[in-house]
Amino acid sequence: MVLYKMTQRTPAGEALTGMILDIFRLNSMILRAGDRLVAPLGLTSARWQILGAIVAAEQPQPVAWLARDLGANRQNVQRIVNDLQGEGLVAFEPNPHHRRAQLVVLTEKGREAFDAAMALQAPWVNRLADGQNVADLETVHRVVLALRANLARDEAEKND
Repeated sequence: MVLYKMTQRTPAGEALTGMILDIFRLNSMILRAGDRLVAPLGLTSARWQILGAIVAAEQPQPVAWLARDLGANRQNVQRIVNDLQGEGLVAFEPNPHHRRAQLVVLTEKGREAFDAAMALQAPWVNRLADGQNVADLETVHRVVLALRANLARDEAEKND
């Protein structure tokens, strides 16, 4: 019994499907490698990523905004932020614009942990990039940004 009728993919759709499957595998490998890299610092890839989002924001933001910037689930980000707060890596400050959505700020201990992670990341990413053509990497980056924009547009249309 056929449960669905498969629609034929265009050649671009077929190529993108293969790329998406490879990106899923690559993402898993990157997360495992990141976990190994920062484990001596008491971090995980997820915690490191959130510390990075806080640093990149340049001003304190509520959890919902951090989640949006990461393209992540707010509840998952909240859970990790709560863990980071419990370890003294982040703190909450009152939000003058929203009483219940506190702002997340990096503590000195959090800044030190993030800086230590980035010190480990530089030689690791340099080894990973060894032998890669910079122009090719920049092309992949542009393609990923374009796909993210298309996904964001689709999501916005579904929410209208």
